[in-house]
Amino acid sequence: MKKETKREILVRAYKEHEKALFKRSYYKVSDRDLADDLVQGSFLKTWEYLQKHESIDSIRAFLFHVLNRLIIDEYRKKKQISLDQLSEGGFQVEIDDSDRLLDQIDGKAAVLMIPLLEDKYSDVVSMRFEEEMTIKEIAQATQQSNNTVIVQIRRGVDKLAILLKVAEKK
Repeated sequence: MKKETKREILVRAYKEHEKALFKRSYYKVSDRDLADDLVQGSFLKTWEYLQKHESIDSIRAFLFHVLNRLIIDEYRKKKQISLDQLSEGGFQVEIDDSDRLLDQIDGKAAVLMIPLLEDKYSDVVSMRFEEEMTIKEIAQATQQSNNTVIVQIRRGVDKLAILLKVAEKK
């Protein structure tokens, strides 16, 4: 009996398992074109694997494994929806910068209040948010551990929030 070539193995696997793979793929992604693309991709990846390796013990199991990985990759992709699709669905593009403006004003008020904090807090908060230093850089500059710096920044920000609330009430 003649041994099947790698090409024949894949062609036979396509004939035997393509419909089952498509059903699985369509069930998971609910999009015919995408499901078909994923099935084709699984056969392509299987072909690439066969080119590099001698054989596959269970071609059906291997195909389903590859398909499942491709489905997972598809789920992890950031979904891109065109602006046309959004506008057809009634989505209106509105630009509302009021929240951003308020955040900027609050941020400027907070920066002005940093000197009112105790020195150990004002130094690290200033380094972190005004000078945009990393935790590691602040720790080296102040000769403290990373954890100590993190705690001081957290406490400083909490105290700053209290100062801002008091200032708002006035």
